[in-house]
Amino acid sequence: MTALAERAPVRTRDRRRRRNDTRAALAFLTPSAAGLTVFILFPSVLAIATSLFHWPTYGDITFAGLDNYAELFSARSDFGPALLNTVVFTLLIVPINLVLTVGVAFWVASSRFRQLYRVLFFIPVVTPSVATAIIWKLLYQPDGVLSWVAGMFGATPPNFLASPSSALLSVVVVILWNGFGYNMLIFSAAIDQLPEDVLAAASLDGAGRWRTMFQMKLPLMTPAIFFATTVTLIQSFQIFNEPYVMTAGGPGTSTITVVMNVYQTAFQSGQLGEAAAPAIVLFVLILVVTLVQWTGQKKWVQYE
Repeated sequence: MTALAERAPVRTRDRRRRRNDTRAALAFLTPSAAGLTVFILFPSVLAIATSLFHWPTYGDITFAGLDNYAELFSARSDFGPALLNTVVFTLLIVPINLVLTVGVAFWVASSRFRQLYRVLFFIPVVTPSVATAIIWKLLYQPDGVLSWVAGMFGATPPNFLASPSSALLSVVVVILWNGFGYNMLIFSAAIDQLPEDVLAAASLDGAGRWRTMFQMKLPLMTPAIFFATTVTLIQSFQIFNEPYVMTAGGPGTSTITVVMNVYQTAFQSGQLGEAAAPAIVLFVLILVVTLVQWTGQKKWVQYE
């Protein structure tokens, strides 16, 4: 009886502590849940609903069903070229960005001026992308700096932004330059966190420079590589500023992207329902690619 009497206050205190913990957890989670609902879930559901209607900026709203999605693949729609260009942008930007940033991060880490280099390489990231695109557009002009430099060597460069064969690559260069510093900084932080004792042990075992690089350092950096790959992939699918400012999608449709197609349909043609459909398709595409990445990372990312 005495033991039971002593346990009763303990159980009461446990229940009171769990109740207080639950209240504290709800208090911390409520702002995030409210923000997620208002700014993410509700607009997403509204976009899906909008894609099922003919929704002009001015005029009557009528139910369209899946007609807006079927229209995306018609001959008069720019969605096909936009989707193809978006995929090409992504396939070019992601691997080039990762290879360059990993290489430069290792080079910067070995320099005694690494702090200065990291600041310099990060400056384009904090520079507004619209301003960057305008500057590069001026550089690419036939009478711009690049043409002047090429003329000094007797070369005649093409009109970079006016040719369908060079416009997309010219925009890719600008996007790479603009986003280069972000991943470089991610990889620099990962290099600084590499365990010195493991690398020293590899050196004592006779591992050479390149073997240490490919069999020790890069595997230890796979969590950072996975993060950078995912972020860069999503950003590449959502490219808008640089091609819109530099080429407005031209010449023809050679640099139009899906996000630009959404913008033009919604705010230039005034068709909100038709604009929501490609946005939903892009959302599903990014979701599928991200899920595939997340599933596949278990096979190559090493967290320990």
